[in-house]
Amino acid sequence: MMNTTLAQRVCSVLINSHNTKRPLMLASWHAMRARISLVDFVLDVRDARLPLSSQCDILDTSFTSRRIILFNKLDLALPLPSLSKEWMAHFQSQNFATCGVNSHNKHSIQQLLNFLQGQVRSLRKTDPERNTITMMLCGVPNVGKSALANALHQIGRISAAEKGKLKHAVVSPFPGETKSISSLKVIHDRADHMAQEFQIASHPSIYILDTPGLLPPKMTDCNVYAKLALTGAIEDSLVGEKLLAQLFLSILNLSNEHQKWKKQSTLELAPLVKDDKTDNLVSNKTRKDDSSTDHTKDSVVLSVRSRLAEAISSFKGNLQEEEDMMRLIEVEFLSLREAFNVYTGSDEEIDYKVAVKLLNLYRTGRLGQYILDSL
Repeated sequence: MMNTTLAQRVCSVLINSHNTKRPLMLASWHAMRARISLVDFVLDVRDARLPLSSQCDILDTSFTSRRIILFNKLDLALPLPSLSKEWMAHFQSQNFATCGVNSHNKHSIQQLLNFLQGQVRSLRKTDPERNTITMMLCGVPNVGKSALANALHQIGRISAAEKGKLKHAVVSPFPGETKSISSLKVIHDRADHMAQEFQIASHPSIYILDTPGLLPPKMTDCNVYAKLALTGAIEDSLVGEKLLAQLFLSILNLSNEHQKWKKQSTLELAPLVKDDKTDNLVSNKTRKDDSSTDHTKDSVVLSVRSRLAEAISSFKGNLQEEEDMMRLIEVEFLSLREAFNVYTGSDEEIDYKVAVKLLNLYRTGRLGQYILDSL
């Protein structure tokens, strides 16, 4: 459940910044509309935490056939497997093919590749001469389109005859880093055109087209935009890290997640980056130095969980009341200064540092897994 007042504050901050980018968004929308009619499949990539809010609205009116909905970041929506399955069943009842995936897990990506190849085989039953298949990735910013494309490429090239010749997409943790559509000329059976595509399979050849993340040109639902901002689809600086952290705390305070933290040890904490011997696709280069300021250390995460659980459990106010909710959030921010060992600077600077660390832990699943939309 999301605090309405905080969601409205997020929305009001975003309206001005959103309007300045409107012409660019409209141009991108028109470019993608022109591409959609040229591809065989559209891969509608959504954040598994936001099965509805992260939908790419361009697909609602321009494309319905051969649309596949992919719920990425499934690891951040678990351990709510039954709810995740309910969402997939919901869309399957509307005749959409669906698949959940974790773009950083080799086994999950292999399953996705097998699933996509199965969809291609079904298509070729009606057109057996089709030797080249194209798929376009669509989605909001930072939903993981480029990460999925690279992971599929990495898995697919292992058995591809063209090993070593396939092109990667640029991946960034920041929304909006994919600036254009990628790079390799593909001659389709129907037309000869340039597209930003790279190969993920052969026999038949399957090409993926990576595209920029798109937000709706018009802001119509404050709750949707607040959720998108909280999960990182909108640049934090446009909203303000502290406001986003307050929004997360309002969700945590109204959930039961903190009750699981009262008796936890480091053995119960999932590692942020798995060892290379596991099936994780994250490189060793992403590991951070172990230091007293590293907020991802298990001991720090445990302290954060413990302090938040204590603050929520001991709070006597009514969290349905706006004033009481903000009073608890203020207490939590003060407590998190100690958990994160942040003391230097003005109050504003300290709150900013606390907010950045808290948002990172939330977005990497260290403070629980959440599905923010309701079925």
